[in-house]
Amino acid sequence: MEAPSAHVARQHGRPGPLPTVGDDPPVAGSHAIQVLRTYPAKRVPYAFAPNGERSIARAYAKAFRRARRLIYVEDQYLWSSDVADALGAALTNCRELRLIVVVPKYPDSDGMITGPPNRIGQERAIRTLARLGGSRFSIYDLDGERWPIYVHAKICIIDDVWMTVGSDNFNRRSWTHDSELACAILDDTLDHRAPSDPGGLGDGARVLARGTRLRLWEEHLGRADIPVDPDEGYAMMRGAADALDSWHASGRLGVRPAGRLRNHHPPPVHRGTRVLAGLFYRLVNDPDGRPLALRKRRSY
Repeated sequence: MEAPSAHVARQHGRPGPLPTVGDDPPVAGSHAIQVLRTYPAKRVPYAFAPNGERSIARAYAKAFRRARRLIYVEDQYLWSSDVADALGAALTNCRELRLIVVVPKYPDSDGMITGPPNRIGQERAIRTLARLGGSRFSIYDLDGERWPIYVHAKICIIDDVWMTVGSDNFNRRSWTHDSELACAILDDTLDHRAPSDPGGLGDGARVLARGTRLRLWEEHLGRADIPVDPDEGYAMMRGAADALDSWHASGRLGVRPAGRLRNHHPPPVHRGTRVLAGLFYRLVNDPDGRPLALRKRRSY
């Protein structure tokens, strides 16, 4: 999925000598890899990106518009209303689409000052997605044997076809302000297991995207019999999270259900701190690095 000023490389076979400027990259594999970036628009601009660069945001926006069956995200934050709006638009445009997000139970900075802005941003994003997606949206955290498991991953898989991995988080800060790097990957090798074309757009499921999703779900669910069909897997994940929640609510009576998934509910922000926390969130936690003209157009 092309984005302006992104670097695209296609490699096949064995590596050759290093290319010179203008040459095609050496042949090395069976995956198309698009390198995506974020740089802010600075007052002393970068010479190579005088207006900044937001190819990460543009790639996600394009991929979300094409999503038909499943968007699967593992992310450290999921804070931004901008991101929630983009995901919410995808849920609204396609009534068969499901969205799963896995995040940490607690933010990495959860002190008296840092915690409320983190949580209030996530609260708003979850509220938007729950309103627009209803039962087609699920958000989980991971429960360890003694302590919650911190999720630091930044991965997105869409319809078992397209996937990204990189340094960017699902917030406005990573999409516009910080320096970030991500790789969007399209595997040439088709996965013919049913459904062989989950999105129904003729793309066909790909081995890397589908295999990565299934391995992650095996780990999170603690079982190997994960259905390939995204809808069936979605239902299995919801059932597993509900079962583990019920076990905890019972005082941990009986055998612990398999898996690590729990339904995610960020601790509420106290009413007395909400106004200040919301202001701090917008200006410090999730700043906007776009030029003013793009901000006004709500574009990237």
